[in-house]
Amino acid sequence: MKCLVTGGAGFIGSHLVDQLLEAGHDVCVVDNLSSGRLNNLEQAHRYPNFSFVQADIVDRNAIEPLFENMDWVFHLAGVADIVPSIENPELYFNVNVLGTMNVLQCAKNTKIKKLIYAASSSSYGIPDIYPTPETSPINPQYPYALTKYMGEELVLHWSKVFGLPAISLRLFNVYGTRSRTSGAYGAVFGVFLAQKLKGQPLTVVGDGKQSRDFTYVTDVASAFIAAAESNTSSEVFNVGSGNHYSVNALVALLESEVVYIPKRPGEPDCTFADISKIQEKLGWTAKVGLQEGVSYMLAQLDDWNDAPVWNVNSIDIATKTWFKYLGR
Repeated sequence: MKCLVTGGAGFIGSHLVDQLLEAGHDVCVVDNLSSGRLNNLEQAHRYPNFSFVQADIVDRNAIEPLFENMDWVFHLAGVADIVPSIENPELYFNVNVLGTMNVLQCAKNTKIKKLIYAASSSSYGIPDIYPTPETSPINPQYPYALTKYMGEELVLHWSKVFGLPAISLRLFNVYGTRSRTSGAYGAVFGVFLAQKLKGQPLTVVGDGKQSRDFTYVTDVASAFIAAAESNTSSEVFNVGSGNHYSVNALVALLESEVVYIPKRPGEPDCTFADISKIQEKLGWTAKVGLQEGVSYMLAQLDDWNDAPVWNVNSIDIATKTWFKYLGR
């Protein structure tokens, strides 16, 4: 297949690109490199059937020619993180909503076979049911979650009205090699690994008993391909590990000292995907357990050399907006 991957230089996107190329597909990546990195595509550049275009999904004229003759479109481009979305919601709307509409309009005007959208489990907010099925109420707690859900709604609407074959994947707590190491205070793995590398204590939120559906990135990439290969359309699927693990369990695997910081508002005590639907309809299931996934990351710990090393004081400063607006 001829594949277009938006955000393909990013964390998840680059792993997806590698799997597509290994399977023999032609791949074009479009990325504005605001958070993606060219060195994530080091393996991809070895393939003659790979190409890269630096462009922004907000600029429809720049990306539209790339959709010609494409079979599969994987839309992973977007802006992430909680605090920046509270501080600059307009950016998140422009990229995650209007940018997604641009991708959909470009795809609608060509004869693609499938579009797969990277949605977020954060759209559930604080669920009432665990494991959480796709039918759970949507209750986003911050603009990032809201804009990712708005993007999903656009994808499903374009599929319904314009006949665009599309699937939305709600991703749960993705971790793994190449995860973003710079920028805003973000996911627990990046924070912890940078702290471990520099011999600093791990900053555990609350009592560490909260659990997360940590899902390894290569499993997530394979879910995108399973969705593209399927005959299913106009559907939403959870993508999770089939389990959930406490932050304390992660700390035990990392074998580091710990310091505790205040629990944050708007965060669930548990994320745990009900993956029965994707198992049944797409035949997909995760294969990498937490211990195995953490060992992969520790083997490449030097990748976090340039990552910011967060501590109690810098986290307190970085999350003031979080507490100001979500703590009311």
